[in-house]
Amino acid sequence: MNGNEIAENQVDEEVIDVDEKDESQAIVIYDISSYGADYDVEGLVKRLDRGDIFIPSFQRDYVWNQVEASRLVESLLLGLPVPGVFLAKDNDSNKLSVIDGQQRLKSLLFFYKGFFNPKENDTRKKVFRLKNVQPQFEGKTYEDLEEEDRINLDDSIIHSTIIKQETPNDDNTSIYHVFERLNTGGRKLTPQEIRSAIYIGKLNDLIIELNEHHSWRELFGKKNNRLKDQEMILRFFAFYHLVENYTKPLKEFLNKFNGKYRNPKEEEIERLSNIFKKTTDVILEHFGKNAFRPDRVFNASAFEVLMVGIAKRIDSQIDFSKVASNIRELYDKQEYIDAITRATSDDKVVKQRHLMFDQFINDNV
Repeated sequence: MNGNEIAENQVDEEVIDVDEKDESQAIVIYDISSYGADYDVEGLVKRLDRGDIFIPSFQRDYVWNQVEASRLVESLLLGLPVPGVFLAKDNDSNKLSVIDGQQRLKSLLFFYKGFFNPKENDTRKKVFRLKNVQPQFEGKTYEDLEEEDRINLDDSIIHSTIIKQETPNDDNTSIYHVFERLNTGGRKLTPQEIRSAIYIGKLNDLIIELNEHHSWRELFGKKNNRLKDQEMILRFFAFYHLVENYTKPLKEFLNKFNGKYRNPKEEEIERLSNIFKKTTDVILEHFGKNAFRPDRVFNASAFEVLMVGIAKRIDSQIDFSKVASNIRELYDKQEYIDAITRATSDDKVVKQRHLMFDQFINDNV
């Protein structure tokens, strides 16, 4: 396939992937323990500041304005109850991921730190002064509060519900589903945004790093603000390791891989990094920047097959130029087109497209 066959005005953020109606729900019964914890506000803020309570780095936008955040602080100063938060306990680190309540928690952190919704590169930060609240609190920062009020705020209680998956003990997918169901307000989170929130570890750090690799950026296009490009890297790793063990639904397959392998050893991280970089370099060099666009739009199934197929042979003596020059033979077969465009997450369809690519390679070496 060459670039001349693909329209130059391709919109990079368009990705053909699994249709949600093709994705069945996994049949799993979970054993989840949950308990309540009453944290004082000062303790919550300190845990947030240290990272013991983790608000996902991708973070949906902080949407509260200063008046809304001030009203939360005012409620606590007045001794009024506020809604609790929902946290998930990480089995390895014992850190707590925020599932629900991040607007409230960030508002409190901002007030204690003194600046409202500061941005990383801001040269001028907005001082967080309480706004549209009762007169005795109006215009005050945390440091300006009367000692009695400050102590009352520090000692105010916010109830937390903490959950932990007990079984199955080989993955942490229940947390994914809890997160998915609770985060229904505003913009619906994508699967990869949720994974970034709950599968904190070295694998996700590596994916973020590899997402900057120059060959990958040429092949995928501009960064996707819903993390679809990062999900494709995770998908490559999952299929590269476990294609023979794939079972639908695809979303759950990726969840389990991300959870189980989220903290690989350093040598494994280096191996994964090298195989991804070498594979994308080879594909860009020989197949061109439209390698994953058999029909103008980035096709996730075509990406999966080509990446895995080349990666498995990256250290062989195969003439990849010959393979690339004949790739249109594969894309002209209706059976293969169907395998990358219809019911693409079905077990048989996944197996079929990988077998067809392997046969194509065998015919061209």
